[in-house]
Amino acid sequence: MDSRTSTTEQLGKAVQACGQPPKVWMNSSTATIYRHAEDRPMTEAAGEIGSGFSVEVAKSWEEAFFSFDLPETRQIALRIAIVLGPGGGVMTPYRNLVKLGLGGAQGSGQQRFSWIHVEDLFGIIQFLNKRDDLSGVFNCSAPHPVQNHELMKELRHTMNRSIGLPAPRWMLELGAKVIKTETELMLKSRWVLPERLERAGYTFLFPTLDEALRSILSA
Repeated sequence: MDSRTSTTEQLGKAVQACGQPPKVWMNSSTATIYRHAEDRPMTEAAGEIGSGFSVEVAKSWEEAFFSFDLPETRQIALRIAIVLGPGGGVMTPYRNLVKLGLGGAQGSGQQRFSWIHVEDLFGIIQFLNKRDDLSGVFNCSAPHPVQNHELMKELRHTMNRSIGLPAPRWMLELGAKVIKTETELMLKSRWVLPERLERAGYTFLFPTLDEALRSILSA
């Protein structure tokens, strides 16, 4: 919590102290701010804020960011979905699971997986930097989220693995206790759409998961 809110507050004070303040300030946020959603997608206008510690972190983070009155600086909060890219991040554990034959559905497999390719995240930042008419909250997620079982199936297909044993909820919870973490990354249903970005005209380099995985796993 403090690593996000206190640094944001310090940045805001720095912008306020500038004789020539920056034209735009983009701050990271997270798509985890929305509730667990299996019934409908969450957009900036119609999304429902969730509950729990990670959501409280996200809410406090955005509250700290938008608490500053900066008339000469556009403020943009990037609600970033799970970022996919070569060289690490969440791709490492997912690839390892598939390699070990454990790349089946996790939990029910029905939970939504909202994601974004790292190159699109970079592209979105460039796009928003140039658009003086845009500010506020933006969902940074690919326009075609998938269910967990679809994610794992596509990973197996891209990695040429035919077998993938499923991991039921109890197994994930047991493993999470052992390594002292939470199962939220795999079990929370993040169904997030980039409505504002698409309306503003951003064109995704990797709109679908199969394109993204081919790019990442061939790198």
